[in-house]
Amino acid sequence: MNINASIIDQRVTGIVEDHPEWLPDGNDLNKKKSAAFVLLCISTCLEMPLDEAAELITEGGNDAGVDGLHVGEVEDGEFLVTIFQGKYKVKDLEGEANFPENGVQKAVDTVQVLFDPYRKVALNEKIAPKIEEIRSLIRDAYIPNVRVILCNNGAQWTGQADIWIDEAKKDYGDKVNFVHFNHDSIVNILQRSKKVDATLTLSGQAIVEDMNYMRVLVGRVSVQEIHRLFNDHGDKLLERNIRRYLGLHTNRVNTAIHETLCDPQRSDKFYFYNNGITVVCDKFDYNAFQKSDYKVQLKNMQVINGGQTCKTIQETLNNQRQQRLFPVGESAYVMVRIYQLAETHKDFVQDITYATNSQNPVDLRDLRSNDEIQKQLEIGITDMGYTYKRQREEGGGGSNVITSSIVAESVLAIWRKRPHQAKFRRKEHFGKLYEDIFKDLNAAQALLAVLIFRAVENRRKRPTSLTPPDYMPYASHYISMLIGRKLLGDMGVSLTEVSHGNFQKILKKFEDNQAEYHASAVEDVTDALKACYGDRDISLQQLSATFRRGDLLETLGSHE
Repeated sequence: MNINASIIDQRVTGIVEDHPEWLPDGNDLNKKKSAAFVLLCISTCLEMPLDEAAELITEGGNDAGVDGLHVGEVEDGEFLVTIFQGKYKVKDLEGEANFPENGVQKAVDTVQVLFDPYRKVALNEKIAPKIEEIRSLIRDAYIPNVRVILCNNGAQWTGQADIWIDEAKKDYGDKVNFVHFNHDSIVNILQRSKKVDATLTLSGQAIVEDMNYMRVLVGRVSVQEIHRLFNDHGDKLLERNIRRYLGLHTNRVNTAIHETLCDPQRSDKFYFYNNGITVVCDKFDYNAFQKSDYKVQLKNMQVINGGQTCKTIQETLNNQRQQRLFPVGESAYVMVRIYQLAETHKDFVQDITYATNSQNPVDLRDLRSNDEIQKQLEIGITDMGYTYKRQREEGGGGSNVITSSIVAESVLAIWRKRPHQAKFRRKEHFGKLYEDIFKDLNAAQALLAVLIFRAVENRRKRPTSLTPPDYMPYASHYISMLIGRKLLGDMGVSLTEVSHGNFQKILKKFEDNQAEYHASAVEDVTDALKACYGDRDISLQQLSATFRRGDLLETLGSHE
């Protein structure tokens, strides 16, 4: 029995026992464990809680071979789609069985079918709205980058499967990437918090200084050394591993790094093109009697900036060796900054991380977590009987747990009246939109918005009507906005008047009349769509585009 495969099977069994509501109905344990494994892969790969990952499960009849689907946000005219297909061997925990070739072929066929906006295909109600959302974006000239995660509790595919993948890449170029993900991948990520002690060999001279009770080393390191370091220690070197690296084919910056390394005319200038790598550690040592080419020993090192550079170097050099191509990056170097910081400087590490990563909004929730407004919200929400999580972290779910991300989404949709930005610009919630969302926000206002949005989402997931409107998968943020507006109107208060003093009274009004508020909001959305489109049928692609663009806001505004 493979130890890692056994660990993952234990987790899969735990999901089956603790959360049957996330899994297929019926008594088929094999199906349940297979779905639970896909759920665990989605949660780990996308770094999201299991309950959020459960929303991405699409497994069932007419699923086009897709077990899970995530649609990213539009950035620079492109968006990332991640498809999950799982193959789980319930009775074989040796971890040696290859991903089946027919599964790879099905994944290749799926990509060909799903991303053609004019091709008709029968899909179940879980996946159809998401596929039509993708097709709507494509029709609006946005470009999809597709990442197909083929996950199993065994080894990678072999033989014919590689030929099919290579043929698909000929057709789609660098817009499609196939990734193998298994029990070892999950365990490696789960172990990322382990401390890494490593030795880094510098090239040439370096600058070492003591500054304000901290030590700094600035030097030059070969990309071959970065390649070795990451092959030895992997993503444990990255503070936020998976989201820092989406692959060569899904990020324009990564592709440019890759192309520079592979260009014999430019690779020796790589040092000048790249911003470098920032490392923090508890302690670093080197032989001060040497004048250059130091071997630096680092205790508990972490790469806090430059993770994409490191991972792209690793994959580029690994591919070069496998395919016996031009010797990549033999004369390529990258700048490295090493900061030795004491345990008492944790807040300073946060400040450095923010300053060096502020261009990357994916991580801004954590980087904003020490802001004064976030600390104030934590105190206020805690005093009201809930737990506020300022940072992403494992575990600790439940109805009493409120995350900063759900606060941002709910407040932007309901109180700031930007439901389309709440759903489709999540990466900017802690970046460009941060001040708009959190300025002058108190705990009662934040908590009320979250509870309204949660209630609406629960109705979407478990509709009381046997025939809910087709637009429901896209409309939760709009419905929440309308409920918030109606609730404050009925209470005769403005948003600025909502506080801990009247919170319970307002919440009781909402809970007592929740069904009526929801029905009224749905009716308003239906009327707004009719005003836009008349009585003609509206396709899912059109509905997705309508809610994404905010076309209904002006019409809905007339109801105020």
